[in-house]
Amino acid sequence: QDQSSKKVRTFSIGFADPAYDEAPHAKAVATHLGTDHSEYYVGAQELVSGVSKVPEIYDEPFGDSSQLPTAILCAAARRQVTVALSGDGGDELFSGYGRYFRALELKAATRGVPPIVRSLAGKILLGVPQAAWNRIFGLIPARWRPARAGARLHAFGGHLGQSDEGGLYRGLICHWPDASRIAKGAGAPRGVLWDGAAKRAIPGFLEWMQFCDSLTYLPEDILAKVDRASMAVSLEVRVPLLDHRVVEHSWRLPAALKVRNGSGKWLLRQVLAKYVPPSLTERPKMGFGVPLEKLLRNELRDWAESLLDARKMNEQGYLDPQPIRARWEEHLSGQRDWQYSLWPILMFQAWLESTAGNDSRS
Repeated sequence: QDQSSKKVRTFSIGFADPAYDEAPHAKAVATHLGTDHSEYYVGAQELVSGVSKVPEIYDEPFGDSSQLPTAILCAAARRQVTVALSGDGGDELFSGYGRYFRALELKAATRGVPPIVRSLAGKILLGVPQAAWNRIFGLIPARWRPARAGARLHAFGGHLGQSDEGGLYRGLICHWPDASRIAKGAGAPRGVLWDGAAKRAIPGFLEWMQFCDSLTYLPEDILAKVDRASMAVSLEVRVPLLDHRVVEHSWRLPAALKVRNGSGKWLLRQVLAKYVPPSLTERPKMGFGVPLEKLLRNELRDWAESLLDARKMNEQGYLDPQPIRARWEEHLSGQRDWQYSLWPILMFQAWLESTAGNDSRS
């Protein structure tokens, strides 16, 4: 904005559910910078409508639920601009993801603990239903209460049995630990996350996680998500943080300039503080998510039930319905929050259904 002769246009999206709504914070920053800001509040029906367009936009199974608000925001921005800037890449280059710190904390917490003890502790955590953990944590004042406490404790319990750094990180980012349980005759592709040579070449656990994300999650999820959502409405989104000079410089920086006091992107935060008061920006990191847990139990329930029909999955021959149906029933009952496991399955099924009858693509 400082370099522009007119007000820069900025855009954000909001939700009625405060657990997912960052629009007020974005508006406060935009007001401070003096941009021409637009915000769009999205309701459940607009999200439901957006689901039907996903197979056409992505043209392949794509299992990141943030594709929904991304597509809606791109369409809204395109009504005013033809080119936009994205901040993608900052988390991978400057250690911003919360899972990096969870992995480091898990490693530190289990150092020296015998595997049998870790395994037992994990089983205890998993033995208490997520809903029960949420009720327990509900006794804690809201300002100190962690979001989705039950889901996080169950995730922690599932990671306690991992024996090495690679297994620990794979467990953190994997929605279905045993791929052969759901995809008939399949197994997880053994890419860079299993590459011992890469692990030896990048001995630091934090740097290795950044490296893996830069080669997998960033191009195959984040950039693909924005590129297809934006191109679907003829909006060009550019990614200045992935300028090769920025990338090269970030990899020359020591970890201490990226992570301090359990918080990532330290160097970027120092630059940002020159322009925006920390009071407007220092908040817990949130993903670009939607209230999918509730949507699947309500507005999207019939759509999901049709796609997860056991007879249909058996006839198609790709997926084993038993473990999938088990998670779906647990999700509907409120026992567990399986949104992250179910969404990729639903996206595969929706894509498969969209290709039915087209031999060239099915």
